[in-house]
Amino acid sequence: MLLASAVVVWEWLNEHGRWRPYSPAVSHHIEAAVRAGPRAGGSVVLGQVDRRLAPYIIDLHSMNQFRQDTGTLRPVRRNYYDAASAPGQGVVWEWESDRGSWTPYDMDVGIAIQRAFETQRPCIDLSPVGFGYVIDFGTMGQINRQTQRQRRVRRRLDLVYPLATGAAGRAASWPAAPGAAAAAAAAGPRAPPCSCPQCVLVRSVKAAAPPAPAARRSAAPPAAVKGPPAQGPGATPPDSAGAGQGPGKPAPSSQAIRRQASPAAAGAGPAGCPASPPGATGKAGRVALATLDRTSLQRLALAQSRVLIASGVPTVPVKNLSGSSPVNPALAGITGILMSAAGLPVCLTRPPKLVLHPPPVSKSEIKSIPGVSNTSRKTTKKQAKKGKTPEEVLKKYLQKLRHPPDEDCTICMERLTAPSGYKGPQPTVKPDLVGKLSRCGHVYHVYCLVAMYNNGNKDGSLQCPTCKTIYGVKTGTQPPGKMEYHVIPHSLPGHPDCRTIRIIYSIPPGIQGPEHPNPGKSFSARGFPRHCYLPDSEKGRKVLKLLLVAWDRRLIFAIGTSSTTGESDTVIWNEVHHKTEFGSNLTGHGYPDANYLDNVLAELAAQGISEDSAAQEKD
Repeated sequence: MLLASAVVVWEWLNEHGRWRPYSPAVSHHIEAAVRAGPRAGGSVVLGQVDRRLAPYIIDLHSMNQFRQDTGTLRPVRRNYYDAASAPGQGVVWEWESDRGSWTPYDMDVGIAIQRAFETQRPCIDLSPVGFGYVIDFGTMGQINRQTQRQRRVRRRLDLVYPLATGAAGRAASWPAAPGAAAAAAAAGPRAPPCSCPQCVLVRSVKAAAPPAPAARRSAAPPAAVKGPPAQGPGATPPDSAGAGQGPGKPAPSSQAIRRQASPAAAGAGPAGCPASPPGATGKAGRVALATLDRTSLQRLALAQSRVLIASGVPTVPVKNLSGSSPVNPALAGITGILMSAAGLPVCLTRPPKLVLHPPPVSKSEIKSIPGVSNTSRKTTKKQAKKGKTPEEVLKKYLQKLRHPPDEDCTICMERLTAPSGYKGPQPTVKPDLVGKLSRCGHVYHVYCLVAMYNNGNKDGSLQCPTCKTIYGVKTGTQPPGKMEYHVIPHSLPGHPDCRTIRIIYSIPPGIQGPEHPNPGKSFSARGFPRHCYLPDSEKGRKVLKLLLVAWDRRLIFAIGTSSTTGESDTVIWNEVHHKTEFGSNLTGHGYPDANYLDNVLAELAAQGISEDSAAQEKD
């Protein structure tokens, strides 16, 4: 690519392995620091140009983005695109999320969309670039090829990305060129240095650090083994058919990999250390590395990391493996930046990887569960058998009291010796009638209990509002769907001596029934099919049998408002926790978890489901 025909786009690597572009304004800000050379200090504070990115700093020595409040490190790169393409024209293509916000497409995707738009094509299929979507320019909509769900897209104009001033197609080392310091000196007086605490700290460390020996500088391998990053700036597109997943998760295309400007590909490590092996010339080392593919580069970086660890180089964890406090990873990240700024080698350990699903399993390896008949079960919209009237239902569970105690009814908060304070639709019983529940002994106005029953599922069951004791068989409002269950030949973390029970829940979107919050209105079903896991142990099979009872009683899911996305009228979990991570526990929904089986048994018991329930139900 000719220099005059290229623009520079700075990008960061998200948790799905996709390079996401910074905005044109942020790219200009970073590029200005790169071109300023050493006088810029080597650190770029993104909050100076975009307040939303206030927690983020880019360290140009290690080519990492650092988040101050969590300690998260993300790789960044300096990429080049044709000046005649979308970023060179200031064109940004964006899609609309469920919350109404607009998110830009990956740069390669935006360029492909703009190219089709300029040639006046009616639509573009994004399958060739790894996304299962079609963009219709007539309706300005993005259509999911699988579900046919449509989102709005838009084309807007922004700043043009900065024009390239170095050799296009090469990685950006820092300083930008061997003569950058001299050029900076010749350019005139320096601009006042940044006075933010981070830059002051970096400059103080540089001033206090002794210069590294020349032999050590020339032999030091690069210091960056980067694992999957955590939350960073920008949004991850939610999939219209899944739970919080974007329009596909493809690896960067081969064309993007050839264009990318990573430190490893150019021979630039932290503090300008060459990435070529000892004894090789800088030019030969760069040529050799440039011929390697992505997998080979990652393998080389891992090998060099092990050499650093074996030689006693400090190991700085990228993420706090124990989980909770943001202090440890924040200290680790800033320590890595400061050591890199001082010219010291740093080895960043790989953070734990999210493992949602087991390795691929063939049909012949899937087995039925001993002691459980069939391998799937469906639910319908049928309700449990109802009593003739609420009064007749309550008669089975109540004892009438002629002389009620002088205390409050905990439903209406009036004295039991006075009439009920309920002011809704009038039940057919007298408002001063008092009854005691037969098993738990709590006392209420019968009038209040009838009103409470009428506002519930009306399934012939009653739950004490004080102690939650269930009378009768409690059922829920779970929409129709399918539950599959079988054994796979893999073990869960913490359960090495047994195989795994896999449960697959499938619920399609539909229309709410009379038992749901908004009858007649449509509801969504995000993230289905949902995969859940139990150990194939005696207790794990016990939990499965009780989950089957809960499924038949429509208690696993409900329709309501999602606590994670805020979306209303959608299928949500209903107070019975499931493990949806197979090989990790990064979200708290995986293994190992020594107390999970006991906890879920207690949650099922709170829904009125016990071993006696399993014995009464048919497998």
